[in-house]
Amino acid sequence: MGVTRAVTERTGGPLDDRRSGPTVPRMILGARLRRLREARRITGAEAGEVIRASHSKISRLEMGRTGFKLRDVDDLLTLYGVDDAAERATLLALARQSNTPGWWHAYHDVVPSWLNVYLGLEQAAVVIRTYEQQFIPGLLQTEGYSRAVHRLTPEPQDGLLERRVELRMARQRILHRPGPPHLWAVIDEAALRRSMGSAAMMREQLEHLLEISRLAHITLQVLPFSAGGHAAVGGPVTVLRPPGAELPDVVYLEQLTGGVYPDKPAEIEQYRHVMNQVVIQAEPPTATADFLRRLLRET
Repeated sequence: MGVTRAVTERTGGPLDDRRSGPTVPRMILGARLRRLREARRITGAEAGEVIRASHSKISRLEMGRTGFKLRDVDDLLTLYGVDDAAERATLLALARQSNTPGWWHAYHDVVPSWLNVYLGLEQAAVVIRTYEQQFIPGLLQTEGYSRAVHRLTPEPQDGLLERRVELRMARQRILHRPGPPHLWAVIDEAALRRSMGSAAMMREQLEHLLEISRLAHITLQVLPFSAGGHAAVGGPVTVLRPPGAELPDVVYLEQLTGGVYPDKPAEIEQYRHVMNQVVIQAEPPTATADFLRRLLRET
């Protein structure tokens, strides 16, 4: 089986490394290596010894959190009894892709290591579900609003601030490309009412939300104050669905100085439940336009 066909069958579509960078190839390869290891009843510690690494390194590799050395993949495939030349070629090709930098590598000066994984997932995802409590979701921010948000970071340097804004605007291209992801965003009323600058800037942001919510692949809901307490009261949540049915959803929780990726199946299911509850508690998508127009009249 050729590399392209094999990857297509595993992902449900062609894997475009220019779009997703190394993240999705890493996840696909890691998941495959984990299944091969478990089928042979080899422990993570035993696999680690073969590639001169620890059990935790095997765990990071299998979760797609780090790149692969070709020698390590070759040694693991031998350990797992993979003799088929075509399968070995396919998995080694994925290993090469896992080290291919994404387009955002050019912004390495403003992209911390913990954000690299998220950017790759965001660029490759077929569904992005998000709840935001404090700010407009990054994929829906105007340039002016984004600049105001980035000014909140401690001691922002002008050059880096503009680089961060530029990166955020570049990320939004996924919403306008052929075959865009379905973005389902629930925004807390507090984020919509919180002024981040001038009235003109906030009006521009609200008008942008009104316009972009008309796109068929974007579902926008507002969680009003009247909803009271809700399932996501703990903070912002994003759930990303990678391409194909083989990979599990990924949960991302952004914090002040980093990002967390809960990866236990029970945790992922809990956050999916949280998002489902928030969608139910929010105003229906059909009410979003009227809500935004009311805010515009008040601004």
